[in-house]
Amino acid sequence: MSESLSLRDRYLALIDDIVQSTLKGQISSVEQVYQMLLKDLTPGTGEVFELALSDRLNIIQNQADGEADELKKAKATRSLRAIKTIQSQWQRWQEHNKATEAIVLAVREITTAAAPERLATLLRFTDPNQKYPFNVQQLQQLAKSLQQFAQADADLQQISIGVTRGLAAWQRLQDHLVSWMYEQNRDLGFGGVPGEKGPWATWAKQVSSQLPQGLFRTLAMEQSAIQFIEQQRSVTLGEWVELALILQYLQRGLVNWFDQQTYNIEAGSKLSISTFLTFAVIWSQLASGFQKIAAAYSDGCSQIMLQILRTFSQRPYFPLYGGIFASFTGSYLRNALDYLDEPLRQAEGTQEKARILTLLGYSQRAMGQYQRSIAFHQQAVEIARNAGDRPCEIANLNHLSRTYVQEQNYAEGINYSQRALILSRQAGDRLGETNALVNLGYSEVMQAQQLEQLEPETYEMAINYLQQGLKLSEKLGDIQGKALCLSSIGIAYQVMQQPENAIKNLEAGFNAAQMSGDLYLQGLNLTTLAEVNYSQANFTRAIYTGCLGMYLLNQIASREWRKSAGLLTILYNQMGETAFQNALQQHRPKLIAIIGVDGYDYIPKLLEEYR
Repeated sequence: MSESLSLRDRYLALIDDIVQSTLKGQISSVEQVYQMLLKDLTPGTGEVFELALSDRLNIIQNQADGEADELKKAKATRSLRAIKTIQSQWQRWQEHNKATEAIVLAVREITTAAAPERLATLLRFTDPNQKYPFNVQQLQQLAKSLQQFAQADADLQQISIGVTRGLAAWQRLQDHLVSWMYEQNRDLGFGGVPGEKGPWATWAKQVSSQLPQGLFRTLAMEQSAIQFIEQQRSVTLGEWVELALILQYLQRGLVNWFDQQTYNIEAGSKLSISTFLTFAVIWSQLASGFQKIAAAYSDGCSQIMLQILRTFSQRPYFPLYGGIFASFTGSYLRNALDYLDEPLRQAEGTQEKARILTLLGYSQRAMGQYQRSIAFHQQAVEIARNAGDRPCEIANLNHLSRTYVQEQNYAEGINYSQRALILSRQAGDRLGETNALVNLGYSEVMQAQQLEQLEPETYEMAINYLQQGLKLSEKLGDIQGKALCLSSIGIAYQVMQQPENAIKNLEAGFNAAQMSGDLYLQGLNLTTLAEVNYSQANFTRAIYTGCLGMYLLNQIASREWRKSAGLLTILYNQMGETAFQNALQQHRPKLIAIIGVDGYDYIPKLLEEYR
């Protein structure tokens, strides 16, 4: 306290000196004032100077306002101008010393934090969502500054070592950030042949420390990150910090690279989405694995995961309407979105949280977890409404409509789609309107089928909504919306027992879903196509579409794969093993072109698992 007071007195004296020198005509330029501040201000003590300056400004302002004597008033006015000059040069000093001030502040907060809080404090300063996130040079300076305290405190030494090693590893990895893509001529799928190719295998060769190397090899082999961490006998604070920086910089580096692929913006944003989600999931799994080792490590992992999702939620390509499974081909990621649920319960009700809950909600619907999906979307509606995020609110009303239809609660499906339609038209949200029209038409078709209403006019109004949605999606260039429209129209014609129209729209819907990269919608289209082909006794085609749909839905852990498997089992029993295998073999080239040899070989195993 005494140090703070003496510093305040020193700064008050400096301000008074500058004011008096100005009144005496000894200061000829603002640069002179700036140089005086540069000489006498100590980085990290800006708050003290700012309070002293504010005090002097208030006193002189009152003198200028209340002084009746002309000479004294003129002097007070000149003093006021001098104070305002100091203010402007103080802002310049702040801008110039921003990095130094931030490092001094970080060192002070980390060194004075209680031992269990030090990691969380460090991660606040590496958060990309803060106004002035630290760059590599600033982190290097932070590590050096912390090293001064190393002899007195082992934790601070570990943090310093971890930061230094993490940054050194990242500098080695930079040259290999995307080299694996060119080696394989493939996109960011995190799949392929386990252990041989892909980003993790490439990166594992470039790091020398055991923890990141072991984790990368585990991920390359599509094994559990949770089990890998649980098997670690001891992880030092320095090792954890090193791993954290390596993963953070890899993720940011990939996103920056994909965002800059201007030759194909759509593909670039799709890969950025996959990167954000993949790394968020990995951090969530690490949080789960570290629970048994150290609570601070587990909390740190959750903290980084939420930082990643917050950054993601602010991107213009954040997917409010699905399609996120495009690059989730690795088996270790199949149920991964479940892991994101728990840490979010601790997060505050921010706009970003509403968007993240939207993502979790439609992911849970794809996996067949309808009640969890509804809970996520209802929470997101409330948060988005309070935050004034109208597109997010409308998106969640649309998702609620779709999820209630999946639960066969068609009245609620209609209710939520009507609310979404009204709100989207009020807000001018054309994307929301497209989805609302599709959901309203789809809900009414399914309700009419449930009530066994066979009159054509009952379906005509519903089909009209779907056609409006299709036109709007084509006008907007919204491939995801178009895929959903065509799929819904195809199902409507299936219900109306118009198989030719159903097949035409479902096949077009599958092609659009392929273009948008939405594996869930692809799988649903193929499953319905299999049913329509079966009803037309086109068994060979039913086997092709059924097998492909079953495999894709199983890859994203959707329970709906069992629907196709059930139909294929009926076909298998009707046709006999030889005829069924011959029909499957006939479509082998087309299946391999989409799901590869491994996928084709996995089809009989899936059917066996179902039986």
